[in-house]
Amino acid sequence: MKRIGILTGGGDVPGLNAAIKSFVWRLGDEGYEILGLRRGWSSLLNIIPDRGADNSDWLMPLNRLNTRTIDRSGGTILHTSRVNPAISRAEQVPPHLVGEMGRPDERGRYDLTQPALRVLDFLRLDALVALGGDGTLTFARRLHREGVPLVAIPKTMDNDVYGTDYCLGFSTAVTRSVMFINDLRTGAGSHERFLVVELFGRNSGETCLLASYLAGVDRAILAEVPFDCEKLYCMLARDRSENPSNYAVVAISEGATIIGGETIQTGDPDAFGNRKLGGIGGLVSDYLEKRSREKVIYQRLAYLMRSGTPDSLDQLVANNFGSLAADLLRREEKGRMVAVVDGRYTAVPIEIGAESKKRVDVDRFYDSENYRPKVADVMGMPMFLH
Repeated sequence: MKRIGILTGGGDVPGLNAAIKSFVWRLGDEGYEILGLRRGWSSLLNIIPDRGADNSDWLMPLNRLNTRTIDRSGGTILHTSRVNPAISRAEQVPPHLVGEMGRPDERGRYDLTQPALRVLDFLRLDALVALGGDGTLTFARRLHREGVPLVAIPKTMDNDVYGTDYCLGFSTAVTRSVMFINDLRTGAGSHERFLVVELFGRNSGETCLLASYLAGVDRAILAEVPFDCEKLYCMLARDRSENPSNYAVVAISEGATIIGGETIQTGDPDAFGNRKLGGIGGLVSDYLEKRSREKVIYQRLAYLMRSGTPDSLDQLVANNFGSLAADLLRREEKGRMVAVVDGRYTAVPIEIGAESKKRVDVDRFYDSENYRPKVADVMGMPMFLH
């Protein structure tokens, strides 16, 4: 019997549970033992490699029975964390590892990769499956270089993992964004106001681009293109005057910046070096209120985008990603990431994610002068306009 570990890390998205179920059912029928590691990479720091230790809070054996209905809900039954053992902050180091912290790097973080490797040896895993975005997969690549047999499944509602056309959670995030934008039109139209909707999107504006395109917003501000507030106001004022219902809508990525400015961030950096984003929509809203001398409706969708059950596309891709990851392990193909490339399911080297950053092709899909999606003559274009 082979023993396989599986974990989810970073932000949750709809589809994770479906991928877990598909993976467990695919391998469980062939006699594999599947061990869920709870709370992402944090499990590798908190599990005590001692047969007498109680590690039950960090481990969850998975089988057909306890995964039977998990695909009907969003999130992840394995829970998650934003911990990267290679760059751990002092407060993330459990008491039993304090003596192994060594010297911190220039940002005060500690490399606890070796204790994590000891835990993997202790668990007697034949392979590990990691579901996550760029942050989670960064440590997965580190483990791969350390010789750990590993398969990755990409997930992020920004769809920004390099090497795959599609990441789990993207379709649901776009679907929910379009729904909420259109719902919010009722208030904007009733009160004849500007509507500012802020969407998740740290470095990539793909979610904002597609949601704006499908919802037919008046203007869209992406993370990739700095914008001018006065120019945006003039455009929206014209849009509103030309609208029979006398309102106008702008969607904006949380990572967007004003020309000459910086992203709005708060709090301390997490384990991946990211501070909390959000508030650019509020800044735009304040500017519009000052210029128009009228109230503006401002809504941050935030976690609403990544909540709830997966839509049909995310359910489909999650099922197939989980099954594909299982097939890779059955064939003993390690160091791979399941992916969609040119519309087909495949697997790529896990190291490909470190080769580049995935961003919107602004020249092709965005009108930077008029702050609008630019989608025309789609013959031959990739399905997700990336």
